[in-house]
Order: sequence, then C-alpha cells, then structure tokens
Amino acid sequence: MKDNYDIIVVGAGPAGSITAKTAAKKGLSVLLIEKRQEIGDPVRCAEGISKIALKKHIEPDPRWICADMKGSRIFSPDGTSVQMAEEIAGGEVGYVLERKIFDRALVYESVKAGAEVMVKTRATGLIIENGYVCGIKAMHLGKEYKIRSKIVIGADGMESKVGRWAGIDTSLKPSDMETCVQYLMSGVNIDQEYCQFYVGKKIAPCGYLWLFPKGGNMANVGIGILGSESGEKRAIDYLNEFVKEKLPDASIIEIDYGGVPVSGTVERTIANGLMLVGDAARQSDPVTGGGIINAMDAGEIAGEVACNAILAGDVSIKSLQEYEDRWRATIGKAIDNGLIVKDLFVKFTDEELNSLAYSLKDVNFNKMSLTDLLYALFKANKKLLWDLRVLFKNVVKNEMDM
Repeated sequence: MKDNYDIIVVGAGPAGSITAKTAAKKGLSVLLIEKRQEIGDPVRCAEGISKIALKKHIEPDPRWICADMKGSRIFSPDGTSVQMAEEIAGGEVGYVLERKIFDRALVYESVKAGAEVMVKTRATGLIIENGYVCGIKAMHLGKEYKIRSKIVIGADGMESKVGRWAGIDTSLKPSDMETCVQYLMSGVNIDQEYCQFYVGKKIAPCGYLWLFPKGGNMANVGIGILGSESGEKRAIDYLNEFVKEKLPDASIIEIDYGGVPVSGTVERTIANGLMLVGDAARQSDPVTGGGIINAMDAGEIAGEVACNAILAGDVSIKSLQEYEDRWRATIGKAIDNGLIVKDLFVKFTDEELNSLAYSLKDVNFNKMSLTDLLYALFKANKKLLWDLRVLFKNVVKNEMDM
C-alpha cells in the first residue's frame, strides 16, 4: 500500500468495485479498501438482479448465478397471486446471484484494470486541508495509516461515515429505512423460475417478504419492514411466523441481517474532493430496497467524472457537479418515481391490497410496458389515478422522450 493515490474508494461492494474499475481503466492510480476480511460476506440482500442491466457491467458467469428466473409472483394477504414477467417485474428479478462470489468477481475486475485492493482496512477519518478532502486515515491490522489522494469516494453503505466526515448529513430516521433479515434455507420446494413476494400488514408491515430460489431445494427467505414498524414485534418475528406456517420442513443454513435506505436520495453526494455512491448516496429503490444495478451505474459515472476532474486539475465541488447532475438525471428520476409508489403502498390496508390483487389476477402481464401496467391499475382501481397522477405523468413523458 502506497501513501498516495489518485483515488481512494472506501467500500468494496458493487458501487465501490465498479468505481475503482472504471477509474483504473482510465489509467488512474486507485486504492480500494474494505473493512471486512472477506469480500461479499456477509450477504446484505436477496441477491436478485436484472439480466439486461447486469450485462452492461459484466458478462454473466455460471459460477455466480444460482437461478435464472422468468418472472415473479406477488401474493396479497389473502393469497391471491399476480404473476409478472421478468421484463416488468423490477430490477431484482432476472438472475439470483451468489453474492459472495459475485462481489469478489467485481473486485477481481477492478484489480485486472489496475486497482489495488486492501481488505481488513477500515477508514477512521478524512484528511481535510483548506476545505478539500485529500485522503483518508485508516486502520489496517492494528496499525494506523494516512493515505493521500486527489479524490475520495465513499461507497461505505447506509449512513455513510465518509459522507458524514465531509459534512454531508447521511443520517436516517427509522421511517426512512428498512430493517431486513434473511435466511438461506434448504428443503424449500418452490418453482425455481419465479421469485415470490408476500405483502400485507400481518405478514410484513410497510414492507414485504420474499422467496428467491437458489437452485435445487435452496432459497433465500427474507423480510424487510420499515424501521418505524419495529416495536415489540421485530422483522425476525414476522419471518419466523411465515417460516413456521409455510415452510415447516425447511432448515436454516445461514442468517443475515442488514438495513436498507428507502428514503429517496440524499440531499447532496459531493464535496470538494469527495463523492458518494451506492447506499452511501441512498441510491437504492425505495419500493424494493434493491440497489445493485443503481450502485453499479452510479459507480461507473463516478469513475468517469473523477477521471475528468483529475485530468483537468480541478476536484472542487463545482467540477464534481457533473457526477451529481448525471446520476440524478437517470437513477435519481427512477428513485423519485419509486418514492411516490412506496409512500402510497405503505398506506394500503390488507383489504385494499386484496382488492387490488383480485382485480389484476387475470391480467396478462407477459407483454406489457410500465405505462400499460399503470393503465391496467387505473382501470381496476380508479382511486389510483389520483394517488399516482405524478408518477403517471412522469412515465408517459419519459416514454414519449424515448
């Protein structure tokens, strides 16, 4: 590990890895650090990802693909099922990954591009001089280091410390995050070509429960609920009730815990000499909590902007505004639309969810655009036309622009 780099990336998840790879491919010296001793462990998500979006960043590899899905099935509180094809089922439907291998593959790609990687290396602070971030303080194997750089990129997850040290408010209220618990289970006999989602106040208040197939009789079985709903009854209690009722013969192999921001985007993601990407920038989908693709897309933009800024000799907030503008014009718009849906969804009663599912259960979703889906929703439930009017206008405008 040297004492000076062009870029230091803090956090070796998908956002950090793609940022490091993009910048290194452009000839910059890059250090990617990860506080844990193993990349990709523990797993922090259901591991689903869109096939088309994934291929923009890396060629699919059978070694880290557990299941190839055709779509999803959503179950209302009374068990009514709505089936959707992969194309409109959301960014978490397509492949089910083995994240421990997938994340390491992304880091390997960054190494091949020229980045240096240090695990078990924890950022403990920023070096700030004359109002500019110009490196990090770090701890590695009990020894303290000061490592300088032209730009620091925080990919350190929800409530980013890197962002907070730079004066960005990265704190979250309980109502702005989902608390999640997931079991990797064996003995789960489900259709391996469809993921399953369960909704309802009694099942997962202000959230949902999922089953993602992982090949054979294995599946990720997890739940995410708003932090504001966690009282005497916690997310794990709801999950245990579901497993006891629906999967009594299945066995738990692994347990993972985590939190996901579902608040919409952070107020700003840049400072002099600094950018935030992924969950650190709250770039996850407010509806599903999924964020792998958004994180990778943002990481690519950050790597490109960092290169431009360094070559121009200007890493000021004014120069890095290009990153802010580009990701908000793409990822940010989708997140804003998702937040509209999420805020409406959490208000639905179980009776309203049942009615919605029943009115849509015979709709053919196999060949349908998002606009077609919205029209079907409105036709079946007139009140949604008013509640989702802003989203509807945005979707129609976006499709006309295309």
